[in-house]
Amino acid sequence: MTVITPELRQEALLTDDMLARFDERAPMYDRENRFFDEDFEELRASGYLLAAVPEELGGAGLALDEVMKLQQRLAYHAPATAVAVNMHLYWTGLAADLRRLGDERCSWILNEAADGHIFAAGHGEAGNDLGLFASTTRAERVEGGWSITGRKVFGSLSPVWTYLGFHAMDTSDSAAPKVIHGFMPRAAENYRIEQTWNAMGMRATASNDTVLDGTFVPDHLVPVVTSPGATGADLFHVALMAWGLLGFANVYTGIARRAYDLVVEQAKVRSSIGLTRSTAHHPEVQRAVAEMRMALEAIDGYLGQVCADWAAGVDHGSEWPLKIVAAKHFAVTRAFEVVDTALDLTGGAGVFKRHRIEQLFRDARLGRMHPVNRLGVYEIVAKSSLGLDLDELPRWG
Repeated sequence: MTVITPELRQEALLTDDMLARFDERAPMYDRENRFFDEDFEELRASGYLLAAVPEELGGAGLALDEVMKLQQRLAYHAPATAVAVNMHLYWTGLAADLRRLGDERCSWILNEAADGHIFAAGHGEAGNDLGLFASTTRAERVEGGWSITGRKVFGSLSPVWTYLGFHAMDTSDSAAPKVIHGFMPRAAENYRIEQTWNAMGMRATASNDTVLDGTFVPDHLVPVVTSPGATGADLFHVALMAWGLLGFANVYTGIARRAYDLVVEQAKVRSSIGLTRSTAHHPEVQRAVAEMRMALEAIDGYLGQVCADWAAGVDHGSEWPLKIVAAKHFAVTRAFEVVDTALDLTGGAGVFKRHRIEQLFRDARLGRMHPVNRLGVYEIVAKSSLGLDLDELPRWG
């Protein structure tokens, strides 16, 4: 009799056969700049999209650290597939964690996900460097809900989402503005998806713009209304940061590990007219490989510990946002250094589209642009460490 262990359940969500097919399709998706339809359907069929949904609702009931390990494996083979799926997983993960802590505001997300609905992120906005804590999108109170007007960018999963999670600002009371966090259903009216996604990397995500023009969202799809700024943050915001940002960090770590493995295997067989043995015996190649390996070990230790702490419910109190943004920044920055070094070691062959390292390099570069970017990270970490008010105006000087 076979005992179904947690490890076996996780393997069933993302099998080696699935990963082999994803790996084969990834260059084609990138080349054709098209959505990862086949990957998506396989992930849906395996139950991967329900990884964080509780078992009693039909999901795998995995904690954040367990989901992140799967995301690293997926990103190793199909980076764009992994980063796009992260948008759905972070909503289901957030909802599951809130529910475990007795907060039912987003529990309906779990039921909808179990029924096959797909959640995407509508947080990106041009000119908004405050992320969740402010918005360029306008929310107006109307009977039974809200009218939402604005443009959302980087809308991954645009061909398949059924709910777009968004935030917007209600400034009708200038003395007490509010940030509205809601979910727009696909069947809503007065919005359009513009096919804007033709980017340097992560091309299969179909991260198109969504333009809302007085789109009505009913009250029951607006679970959170808060004050702007860090003072308005609660468990909803921190959990969203944990699942979203740590998810991004693990995706880009998976990319770096793939690049490392490619160049290590390459060095063992690559020759040069100036060497009598393979380039693995060249001292500078050895130095570069050592630097890459140490970077990956550092990421694993740092990022892995933060993920494990969140999953275990370690009480870092008000320092959780600092820990999350710092770990994400460290991971994606060091990951890109690994991939950049891998391109150096690959040499001229690596700049050709036929070489996998060329795609990995372009994909890896986008990690530093995912929120929170470098400017925001240093502000959050420094001000939090110095005991300064993140909401104080002016922000500097």
